[in-house]
Amino acid sequence: MTERTRVGVVGCGLIAQVMHLPYLTELDDRYEIAALCDVSPALVAACAQRYGVERTFTRWQDLVEAPLDAVLVLTSGSHAPIASAAAAAGRHVLVEKPLCLSVAEGRELLAVAERAGVRMLVGTMKRYDAAYERLATLVPALEDLRLVQVTTLESPLEPYVAHYGLRTASDVPEETLAVLRADDEARLDAALPDADDETRAAYRWVLLDCLVHELNALRGILGEPDRVTHASLSRTCVSVNLDFGGVPCHLSWVDLPGIARYSQQFAFYAPDRRVTLALPSPFLRSAPSELIVEDGEPGTPRASRSVEVVDYDEAFRRELVEFSECIRTGRDPRTPGLDGLRDVGVCEAIAQAHMTGAPVELTTVEVAT
Repeated sequence: MTERTRVGVVGCGLIAQVMHLPYLTELDDRYEIAALCDVSPALVAACAQRYGVERTFTRWQDLVEAPLDAVLVLTSGSHAPIASAAAAAGRHVLVEKPLCLSVAEGRELLAVAERAGVRMLVGTMKRYDAAYERLATLVPALEDLRLVQVTTLESPLEPYVAHYGLRTASDVPEETLAVLRADDEARLDAALPDADDETRAAYRWVLLDCLVHELNALRGILGEPDRVTHASLSRTCVSVNLDFGGVPCHLSWVDLPGIARYSQQFAFYAPDRRVTLALPSPFLRSAPSELIVEDGEPGTPRASRSVEVVDYDEAFRRELVEFSECIRTGRDPRTPGLDGLRDVGVCEAIAQAHMTGAPVELTTVEVAT
């Protein structure tokens, strides 16, 4: 490896332009953006001009063969084929969530990465939020944790990103889009062969695309859930009950498209203390999360509430620093490939609980060695 990590970016869409490309550029003591790839020739050319990148591709297969140290997989669809090829070529991989669309394809991917001996980080960036890291130190100290409640109010995306001056793709051939859609559908068929259209849509675009973040954040603090006790899924509203070692956890996600008022909270309730993490829209750079702690003196009217801003450093930036350190030192990241695979396993179980109307016992997903 060179002193700086030569990184290739596959997918120049929203999250690449809003977060990854600006922070890769800012972290130029760690990274060199050596190549870009997108199915849109115009989009990849525009991003290359903006960030001073000489090598561009419209086929990810060509980028993976370029002289690189690492690859960022930021596309839509399953990330397994690109991440697997990059790992097999000896490239370290940062792969945006979800890792893949089913546990089966994820297992194959991780086996390739294991044989190649590369580092793989899954981009569940909330785990790198400074306020989340502090939350993770407070929750274990709660005595008699009785309830965990996660609420996400989804809102329109455009108002949060319009000021970034994003480039858009309008020149992708229809036949290319048709192939990508067919691939997505085939992978969903393999993941949920008995699901109806509404369940498939909720699994693909709500569980894997949105709630995978909430599930990963919960697992990072509470460990692996024991069961899905109830699940109700639709394209606009999701309600899930999980059990974490006897502690009930309720997740609510609802799409509210009328106004730009995104809201997300993780609340942990014990008899004498309540701890809540409130997160802003994930598309606002350096907007701080707030850690809210409520307590008091039992038997008296005294109660207190504190609101703490831990740091203004962006979680996406901290995630890229983590990836760099893992490459340099050879250690595993906090959110390795196996962590992302287990998120997909929980999503599959939630879909099954919804389809059967019955609880689903969870076993921790492992990869055969």
